[in-house]
Amino acid sequence: MPADAPTILATSGGLRAARRLPWEVGPLTRHAVDLAGTAGRAPRVCFLATAVGDDPKTIGTFYANAAAEGWQASHLALFPMPNLAEVRDHLLSADVVWVWGGSVAGLLAMWRLHGLDEIFREAWRAGVVLTGVSAGSICWHIGGTTDSFGPDLRPITDGLGLLPHSNGVHYDSEPQRRPLFQRLIADGSLPPGYATDDGAGLLYRGTELVEALAERDRAGAYRVDRGPDGTAVETPLDVRRLS
Repeated sequence: MPADAPTILATSGGLRAARRLPWEVGPLTRHAVDLAGTAGRAPRVCFLATAVGDDPKTIGTFYANAAAEGWQASHLALFPMPNLAEVRDHLLSADVVWVWGGSVAGLLAMWRLHGLDEIFREAWRAGVVLTGVSAGSICWHIGGTTDSFGPDLRPITDGLGLLPHSNGVHYDSEPQRRPLFQRLIADGSLPPGYATDDGAGLLYRGTELVEALAERDRAGAYRVDRGPDGTAVETPLDVRRLS
């Protein structure tokens, strides 16, 4: 059962520290799964770790978490070749696609090489809930800031563009993020957009932001526009806290 509208939950979170695993599912990702509206069966959640080169440990940790959550888990790997014979059919049959962080530049290049840019647009329109963290947040937007090219952040401007906004991630935890995001919007390199502190997320229905959410105390979300004088104008958003 697809979501009742094209739905994206773009986050700087969705996971948290765990005692027995490298990480565990957080409230933001659980909320994304709830948005799919499945009833009477386990939700089908497909995981992509393209941005970390399909790291086996990351994928294995996802499966351990999915078992604990009661999800019907799968993953799409692209290295060294796609692990699924029918990638489009599999993604369209998912209830939720969860995209891990890492290199957003590498992720976008691999996705386009395999035609996933068009498949994800089709899946989004069909009601598959798209979610992700960091690179898995920026990818759905026009662009944002990235460390894909090295420790000094650079702009990325060729996101999938399902959402016609820019996206700033890790806004409170990495010192370069906020000033660069604002500067890129101020000089027109990026369109106006939204940013999230670690532990916050942005819920879009269609292309419109409908709600900012947080799984961490004091985590904020922000709208950043280009002001009439050519400077960036940042406006804090109301944030609903998830338990």
